Amino acid sequence: MAEASGTSAPGEPKLLAGGAESGARRGPFLVVGLGNPGPEYLWTPHNAGFMAIDRIAQQEGVVVQNRRCRAVTATCRLAGREVVLAKPETFMNLSGLALAALVREFEADPERDLLVIYDELDLTLGTYKIRERGSPAGHNGARSITSALGSQEWLRLRIGVAPDLPLAAKEAGAGRRAGREYLLSPMRKADLTVLDEVLDGVAKATRRILEVGPAAAMNEFNRRERNGPPE
Repeated sequence: MAEASGTSAPGEPKLLAGGAESGARRGPFLVVGLGNPGPEYLWTPHNAGFMAIDRIAQQEGVVVQNRRCRAVTATCRLAGREVVLAKPETFMNLSGLALAALVREFEADPERDLLVIYDELDLTLGTYKIRERGSPAGHNGARSITSALGSQEWLRLRIGVAPDLPLAAKEAGAGRRAGREYLLSPMRKADLTVLDEVLDGVAKATRRILEVGPAAAMNEFNRRERNGPPE
């Protein structure tokens, strides 16, 4: 069952950061988008990560349809690097199960060979931010990944999905009602139009991460959220 709140499942396997054996050849870079499988979740805010993977795949002329490691995947080349695009099929709260399997399968180092893309209710729709590490906060997909890897040291790109409200309304708590209901409900056409432009930006940012590295990409793409304090 798709959920937007709760805790990771007991017994979820843990994979320490630096999962690839020392001295092992460097495998592909993993770009994993989070979401919930099934047509009922297709255009919901919680599936922004899936939408980002599909956008990158569309631009690269590949289809995300190969089933492996409890995910659907496709392989392409970005910035001269082999890249595996993946969408876990384990549902959001168990994203770490598929992520850990992918890291093992491709002998990836989570600290240098992984980017996870997911929705963020603490960022306004129309924005996105890159972070090299950090707490999963209230996002259960991120929490599941942190639990599976046994580390917060993994690169993430968060797509804002919160309603764009005036500052006074935000301070009054507007738009915070029923977070789970909002995240799992179909987006309005106007909001999808905004997100469509963001997805192109996310695809570009992903390429730049591979071209110039996370720190330089953060300087290029991260912006202060309008009407809000810097992160």
